[in-house]
Amino acid sequence: MGTLMVSVSGIRGIIGNGLDPHTIVKYTSAYADFVGGGDVVIGNDGRISRTMVKDLIVGTLLAKGLNVIDIGICPTPTVLFNVRNLKAQGGISISASHNPNEWNALKLLNSNGEFMTTEENKMMLENFEEAQINYKTWNELGKVTEYPEGLQKHLDAVLKMKYINTDAIRRRKFKVLLDCVNGAGSYVMPELLEQFGCDVVKHDCEKNGIFPRLPEPIPVNLKSTMEKVKNSNVDLGIVVDPDVDRLVLIMENGEPFNEEYTIAQAVKFVLSKEKGNVVVNLSTTRAVEDIAAQYGCKVFRSPVGEANVVKKMKEVDAVIGGEGSGGVIYPAVHYGRDALVGTAIILQHLLEFGGTMSQLKASMPNYLISKRKVKLSEKNPDEIIEEMKRKYSSEKINTDDGLRIDFEDHWVHLRKSNTEPIIRIYTEANTQEKADELSLKYLKEIEGLMQYK
Repeated sequence: MGTLMVSVSGIRGIIGNGLDPHTIVKYTSAYADFVGGGDVVIGNDGRISRTMVKDLIVGTLLAKGLNVIDIGICPTPTVLFNVRNLKAQGGISISASHNPNEWNALKLLNSNGEFMTTEENKMMLENFEEAQINYKTWNELGKVTEYPEGLQKHLDAVLKMKYINTDAIRRRKFKVLLDCVNGAGSYVMPELLEQFGCDVVKHDCEKNGIFPRLPEPIPVNLKSTMEKVKNSNVDLGIVVDPDVDRLVLIMENGEPFNEEYTIAQAVKFVLSKEKGNVVVNLSTTRAVEDIAAQYGCKVFRSPVGEANVVKKMKEVDAVIGGEGSGGVIYPAVHYGRDALVGTAIILQHLLEFGGTMSQLKASMPNYLISKRKVKLSEKNPDEIIEEMKRKYSSEKINTDDGLRIDFEDHWVHLRKSNTEPIIRIYTEANTQEKADELSLKYLKEIEGLMQYK
């Protein structure tokens, strides 16, 4: 099956090596039967394979008797927003997110405009084989409606967010360097910033769908962007991934704001306006807890993954949530990671703060994360994690997603991969040197346990 990766949120793979037409039709058929009928909102990022993948999806949905509302090229959060806004029965975002050019994916949404839950995914796959033989006759086929205004509806909702003073931001006249990696952000992020009165310096904002670098917005892939921020005399740099659900910020000096702090500063801004619960995943910075404590608010942790964060947010009625990868989830707009929402928040936050991005970062709790992984070969990752749990049973532990251990001066999160035989090690401390040192310590402990298994 090549590269095909199947998860609760959908399927992804390399075009021609895993994600082939037959596979796309199979999964779309199963999804169509899960939805049952009605309208399905479709949107896609700008990558080259979009037309082939989209035509197969649309044709299959029509053959199943479902109606398709086609938004066109747009961010993934735009699809989520419009499923909810149009009261559709489902939605599919065609995007492999931060994966390179050769990848694509089907991100499957439920009728709430959220990624499918584990239970919903299980229900969809129960009749997987039967789904491919159950198609409608010629007079029962679905219909396609073009809905290009879906992108504008999303944009308008962001501009009208509570606590966002659009006129005041316009008067400030921020100068922003924008990097859309030539993805779907190129179709909306320049306009969003211009609506906020920003002077926009565009970097890789071509509408050609060809990523000029590895598209994941992490520092190692953003060296030219950071250099351009430093030399362009801007207030900040804004970087989005190809489907615009992750927002990464660069300070005016060309240094990374740190993707973990996208959500941390958003939490600080929202809690300064209204008190409430916060939800982040188990691998997100401890700075969120420190900030919430300043406002007398509580932080809840969920397993990694947008669907898991959203589920917990709804359970505890959170006012803000997200993930440390640059994902801001603000339920007042919709339940999904959204770089447009995150952009509005950072502009208002920076305006009210009154200083520079580097000064804003300096005003926040300071933590740094080290990330490693251990190859397991034939070893059972569950047994290794269980051994680590026993070893640290007297500490504060969480086993909702692997094993997270909280100490006074640091935390470590051990997670097994669902796609390769490794355990990921995330360690956070107040200096990079300490985080790296502790991360290496846990790696050696796991390697030691493997020798006796």
